[in-house]
Amino acid sequence: GFWWSLKSTSHNVGGAIIPIVVALASAQLGWRWAMFIPGLISIVVGLFLLERLRDVPQSLGLPPIEQYKNEPEEPSEKESEKNLRQILSVREILFSQVLNNKAVWVLAFSYFFVYVVRTAVNDWGALYLHSEKNYTLIQAASSILWFEVGGFLGCIGAGWSSDYFFQGRRVPFMILCAIGLVASLYVFSQYQGGFLLVENFFMSIIGFLIFGPQMLVGLAAAEFVDKKAACTANGFAGCFAYIGAAFTGYPLGKVIDMWGWQGYFTCVIVCSMILLLMLTPLWSTKKHKDESVACHLETSQA
Repeated sequence: GFWWSLKSTSHNVGGAIIPIVVALASAQLGWRWAMFIPGLISIVVGLFLLERLRDVPQSLGLPPIEQYKNEPEEPSEKESEKNLRQILSVREILFSQVLNNKAVWVLAFSYFFVYVVRTAVNDWGALYLHSEKNYTLIQAASSILWFEVGGFLGCIGAGWSSDYFFQGRRVPFMILCAIGLVASLYVFSQYQGGFLLVENFFMSIIGFLIFGPQMLVGLAAAEFVDKKAACTANGFAGCFAYIGAAFTGYPLGKVIDMWGWQGYFTCVIVCSMILLLMLTPLWSTKKHKDESVACHLETSQA
């Protein structure tokens, strides 16, 4: 959990930098350059990744990770597991491991609501502060920086806490975050003051409480299945996440047009409450232990 969370903070580092870059580009060069500059950065980094990314170690002539770690395996057991993994890769990865896994479906739907809240705050938060609280564009953009700073700490805290306090169970920490998210969004919606420091504090708290679950949903989906299906489960849940992100575009914009910012806050608070209700039944669910693999191995050895 800690290492997964540490890698996930790259999302927050980029998210914290780009609002300031965009605001400065828009103020100095015009709105077109505020779109050109992020696009150019993405192209350059994409070309770098295209050249540098590698597949599994075996594709470069390196030993498998199990062999590199000197994990003891009998030749017959190793061969049996190899054959089983081939069967899983064809028949069970998508159907038995993912589509028939109720926990993965719950996590996928919960990811939808996580991304509704996260994208709603990220995309509309600065506009809310600019139009409703009369902050400048730079000041409003700085609040998104603090949202990402809180998210950075939330990712690290989520991974470490779920490892240390919950022995690798991810859902309990997500539930606690969902409770805090409902409370913090409600208080933020009722705050009528005009102090930027307080606004930034709220944004950082919300970032902490939303990015922790965002990171843990993908991790939990990967851990609730066999390791051969980890990427499939993560990607399956991620599809629902981006449907949620899409919902915060035109649909949420229409809500704001019709019911104002109070309607906006009602939507994100309700989504946080649904997230809490959906995750609660999974409180005691433990990660997958490859029981089917062990069963097949025992049968083959017998």
